[in-house]
Amino acid sequence: ASVGLSYGAHSNLCVNQLRRWGNEEQKRKYLPKLITGAHVGSLAMSEPGAGSDVVSMKLRADDKGDHYVLNGNKMWITNGPIADILVVYAKTDKQAGSRGITTFIIEKGFKGFSTAQKLDKLGMRGSDTCELVFEDCIVPKENVLGQIGGGVGILMSGLDFERTVLCGGPIGIMQACLDVVLPYIHEREQFGKPIGTFQLLQGKLADMYVALSTSRAYAYAVAQACDRGEPARKDAAGAILYTAEKATQCALDAIQMLGGNGYINEFPTGRLLRDAKLYEIGAGTSEIRRWLIGRELFGETSA
Repeated sequence: ASVGLSYGAHSNLCVNQLRRWGNEEQKRKYLPKLITGAHVGSLAMSEPGAGSDVVSMKLRADDKGDHYVLNGNKMWITNGPIADILVVYAKTDKQAGSRGITTFIIEKGFKGFSTAQKLDKLGMRGSDTCELVFEDCIVPKENVLGQIGGGVGILMSGLDFERTVLCGGPIGIMQACLDVVLPYIHEREQFGKPIGTFQLLQGKLADMYVALSTSRAYAYAVAQACDRGEPARKDAAGAILYTAEKATQCALDAIQMLGGNGYINEFPTGRLLRDAKLYEIGAGTSEIRRWLIGRELFGETSA
């Protein structure tokens, strides 16, 4: 799961944004090494005080003629410690609200840019995450991605794809849970018979299978809509909302079905639970996803 998360941040959040919004010079300069894997990419949106309320970000970008100077921090940045190229959002106009955010391409060697502590996380421990620090970081004007003040448009356009791609993580975790549970309930015996013969465990197994199958069908349908150029915001949010919460429940059920063995680290079920929980937080919390879906439905049905 950690490898998939890091690759998703690289390919979807960085490479895809550069492909969609970069000018020809930016694409020629950055995409070849990112695509071959010679360089690692990242995206930096969240801050210590700006998570769900991303427009309240404090990272400042001051226009100095032929360059910008960035000051502030970004937090919980996937691939941050190892990234060569980062897509970073900063305030270019503090008075303009959502229209005052601009997107920048940051190279790890830029003067004034550094990474702080690597974060000690509950799960996804194979995916490096850290805080980014900008102290009078000098960014050439040619490294503006898209239009000045157009950062929120870039950000929001990418979120639908991010949420859709991210569904692969919880779906993989649910499949991993079944891959652990199915052999175990044949091998483990109690009361003289395999525990898989007991109806209560069969009920849990059925729930896990249905959760995986419905999640996969929903995510694939949303992905196909994206391929057709018809992404639906409420369904991108709906797919990751559903798959994420089902993955957490599947991991809990897998632990329960393994009993004491599910609670020790010799078996992978604990790691699967810790990894699954991230998907209810990253790319918009479950609460934000529900709010977004409800808002979209209300707007669609307004007279």
